[in-house]
Amino acid sequence: MVTPLSAWPWESLGAYKYLLYGPLVAQAVYTVIIDGESKGKSYFWGLHLLILWTIRYFIFSLSSSLANMLFINHGRRINHEGVDFKQNDLEWDWDNFLILQALMASIAYYTFPSLQGLPLWNTGGLITALVLHMGVSEPLYYWIHRCTHAKQALFRDYHSLHHGSPVPQPSTAGNATFLEHLILTAVMGVPMLGPCLLLKNGSLGLIYCYITTFDSLRCLGHCNIEVIPHQLFQAFPFLRHLIYTPTYHSLHHTEMNTNLCLFMPLYDAVGNTLNARSWLLHKQISSKSGCHEERAPDFVFLAHVVDFSSSMHAPFVWRSFASKPFTVRFFQIPCLPFAFGMMLAMWAWGKTFTNSFYNLRGRLHHTWVVPRFGFQYFLQFAAEGINQQIEEAILKADRLGVKVVSLAALNKNEALNGGGALFVSKHEGLKVRVVHGNTLTAAVILNCIPKDVEEVLLTGATSKLGRAIALYLCRKRVRVLMLTQSVERFQKVQKEAPLDCQGYLVQVTKYQSARNCKTWIIGKLTAPEEQNWAPEGTHFHQFVVPPIAPFRKDCTYGGLAGMRLPADVEGLGCCEYTMDRGVVHACHAGGVVHLLEGWTHHEVGPVDIDRIDLVWEAAIRHGLRPVFG
Repeated sequence: MVTPLSAWPWESLGAYKYLLYGPLVAQAVYTVIIDGESKGKSYFWGLHLLILWTIRYFIFSLSSSLANMLFINHGRRINHEGVDFKQNDLEWDWDNFLILQALMASIAYYTFPSLQGLPLWNTGGLITALVLHMGVSEPLYYWIHRCTHAKQALFRDYHSLHHGSPVPQPSTAGNATFLEHLILTAVMGVPMLGPCLLLKNGSLGLIYCYITTFDSLRCLGHCNIEVIPHQLFQAFPFLRHLIYTPTYHSLHHTEMNTNLCLFMPLYDAVGNTLNARSWLLHKQISSKSGCHEERAPDFVFLAHVVDFSSSMHAPFVWRSFASKPFTVRFFQIPCLPFAFGMMLAMWAWGKTFTNSFYNLRGRLHHTWVVPRFGFQYFLQFAAEGINQQIEEAILKADRLGVKVVSLAALNKNEALNGGGALFVSKHEGLKVRVVHGNTLTAAVILNCIPKDVEEVLLTGATSKLGRAIALYLCRKRVRVLMLTQSVERFQKVQKEAPLDCQGYLVQVTKYQSARNCKTWIIGKLTAPEEQNWAPEGTHFHQFVVPPIAPFRKDCTYGGLAGMRLPADVEGLGCCEYTMDRGVVHACHAGGVVHLLEGWTHHEVGPVDIDRIDLVWEAAIRHGLRPVFG
């Protein structure tokens, strides 16, 4: 049985809950177009609410973005754990309280006629609101909050949801039960309704200022990065009792019976619930000292942006969106011009940035992103700049003490840098191991091909991966139709095969040659008309980036080669491109295996066919599981 007032009334509506804004929108449209011309500006209440609530969404969204920009705030993070999928799901409906307060504000407007004639500004009302907040709202919230921690039943039934998030985030501020937000709405209402209803010195400006400031301070306390300099409190000691800091509030989430105030530590001091470590810890983090210095990762996956749409699939853009496999969504369309502008800025900035991280068996794994988009890798004039950025990232990892750097798809392009061989030959003294991960990628693709297959079509057949797949299959006595126009490149691969296996490698120049072959391995873009030559029931395995679109309804399409990370991975909260939760590309997993095995060689250049089974067995032994496509 659900505890009364713990669940939200519209919990079962899912995304349809936003239809509850419908009456508010209708009210705004009606007032503006039909009924508002002869009345004061405060009569546009519905419009003001829509504007204000848009600002509130923006405050929480911007705060969340800033909190997850690891590349600018990594040294000031308070809790160094990652936000995992469990926390993402727990806070999915963090904005329920915005709907609640919008509905209650609409009701209040028609309940209290004095709200229907508010001026734009009244300084006296602002002073009154400050007094009411400090003298009524702050102690009222402190007392109620203390009760929820003192009474086990109250904490279990109502407040434990908020504390279910191990890493404070701006969305954590909104993640609470229905009853808690009813109380919080009343706490917020005192400083606004007091001037408006009792003293008659309220204003629209007061409502805007108070609500946006309230939200900003809530986001500040939950942002998990320390932004207030400790020098401020050293110069003005009294301020530490008037305004809390992110560090101060973070202690409440680790030592829950301390630091219970709303925004003013004064009430914790009076109530004897002030955490003794508050100011020392704040100084340590603010000055980047002591144990809170950023730990260097053991492993780095050097990724890149695929296209404009996928550039928005990052935790610092939309954390909830990034926690699900990437697909193009309608809400991205208005943001494409912004993404284009960001591309230009990233291109000019030219430095890799940290996008996400997770822990695996005590080893810290980072994803660094080269600020280049997929199409840029095919511009000849851009090659030198891209290689320079990859090289700088490898050298930075070497300086930090990173053990393994794994290169994502285009960052190890053969034509670009020989699968990473360029950097290894240029810097012979590298301590960090550079890994292209193609050995495990080849292993995943090969192990998802049915054992009884006798013939396959292979496109991209003379590429690094194509070569490895062809040579491995011919050793297994599988006939490989290698689609390539170059006789020279085909013969080069064929000569690498054992003499008794070379006959299993067959050069073809047209897709028609595979019209009776039901196993296609796609290593380069294949147009719909070319897919048409596949017989009914064909399965398309693929290692091309981006993957080909599923055109044939009578055929099946595999995804990119991937592996599921072991169950003991911690702090992973975003999906890697189109991969499912907890699944990474095989080249990423190849670097992980390299680290876990402690191998000391670089994995660059051509794939060593003799190591394919060895790497595969190591991956399985360490708990990685293939995602067969």
